[in-house]
Amino acid sequence: MRADLPPVPALIERKRDGFPLAPGQWRALIEGYTAGRVPDYQLSALCMAVVFRGLDPAELAELTDAMLASGDRLRFDGEPRPRVDKHSTGGVGDKTSLILTPLLAAAGVVVPMMSGRGLGHTGGTLDKLEAIPGFRTNLPLADAVTQARRIGAVMLGQTEEVCPADKRLYALRDVSGTVPAIPLISASIMSKKLAEGLTALVLDVKVGSGAFIPEEVRALELARTMIGLGAARGCPVVALLTAMDRPLGVACGNALEVREALAMLRGEPCPADLVEVTLALGAEMLVAAEGGAGQGPGAGGTRRAERERRAAARARLEALIASGAALDAFRTLVAAQGGDPRVADEPEQVLPRAPVVHEVRAHAGGMICEVAPKPLGLAVVALGGGRSRVEDRIDPAVGIELRARPGDTLARGDLLATIHARTPADAEAAEAAVRAAIRYGDEVVARPLVSHRVTVEGVERL
Repeated sequence: MRADLPPVPALIERKRDGFPLAPGQWRALIEGYTAGRVPDYQLSALCMAVVFRGLDPAELAELTDAMLASGDRLRFDGEPRPRVDKHSTGGVGDKTSLILTPLLAAAGVVVPMMSGRGLGHTGGTLDKLEAIPGFRTNLPLADAVTQARRIGAVMLGQTEEVCPADKRLYALRDVSGTVPAIPLISASIMSKKLAEGLTALVLDVKVGSGAFIPEEVRALELARTMIGLGAARGCPVVALLTAMDRPLGVACGNALEVREALAMLRGEPCPADLVEVTLALGAEMLVAAEGGAGQGPGAGGTRRAERERRAAARARLEALIASGAALDAFRTLVAAQGGDPRVADEPEQVLPRAPVVHEVRAHAGGMICEVAPKPLGLAVVALGGGRSRVEDRIDPAVGIELRARPGDTLARGDLLATIHARTPADAEAAEAAVRAAIRYGDEVVARPLVSHRVTVEGVERL
């Protein structure tokens, strides 16, 4: 332990009592934790204190920089193309990264996407990718940079080379009840993203009952916090607030979500909410690649002009899907990372399938007014599609395809969901969760899909 670091229990007590740690103490803590000198149980207690007491700006900056400095970075010296990534704060059924990475690569943008695994009731991009047989997410840093330069995209997890402190802390927060803390979320996301060598970043900040930060006012605070961290470190950031008061799309579960993402990349009919959120984020990424990240009316013209730029970017992305270029980029990405490229054209044959497929049908007719995402996410975890403990293994085949959406009017016997499970008992338990998550009524409870755009200039309600 560093000589200038007091005993960790004293730091836990200080933060518990609402006082900031002294300059250098967060850095020393993270160095000690990364080296194994500070145990998980002490960091877990300190994280819980942060949940209740927060961090002041200097503490947050030091924690972010310490996690960034705990490893190496992706270095793109001499790369002329823009490098833009997207990060979601996590949601049920959120598979937009699987679509956006190849789609933006097809548009000529380099997308070095570093993602995480399932966190709490939400899925993780790495777990979805690893549902593809052979797909490797643990790439050495040099190989990741080489691949991104060569094909315009790479999707990797955190190795010990990149933000190893955050990798350990991310897993610890997942199993210690300390996920929904704005400072910890901000430092975790931004340390990873700053390590990617980006020219700009787009954030998808989820809001609603299934988000880690459900309240709109706190979601906006989270967006502003991350935008400030990026701006202070030379990385322009724009954030969209998107709805997570119902699952995104139909599929919830790793292989199921890969299938649904591929349907959009192939230009096939797929859920309208998934299309809308994905293209809104993709348009922001493409505008950012052209030098417009973080711009508001004061930094790039009128709001009308900004909307026109985003509309043109969206049209370009739609054309790349229609032409097959986005699917080609996905196929190339999968092959480059050791996966079976046939998944792009034959997902039903390549992706794993659960042995039990169980339909859930409506017991009564009426209008669906609400579909709660969090119970559904927890049901996927219980099926084996997520983790209750760090060491849990994931079954990529299990999950839920939710057919009932807020606003739907159903008759008795109509299909509510299809459950993919390992055993009939698992399917029955998931059915109970599905029924509990669906509420009938006379008034739809649903947020706008994309409600706010946040930049360093301020907040725009969309």
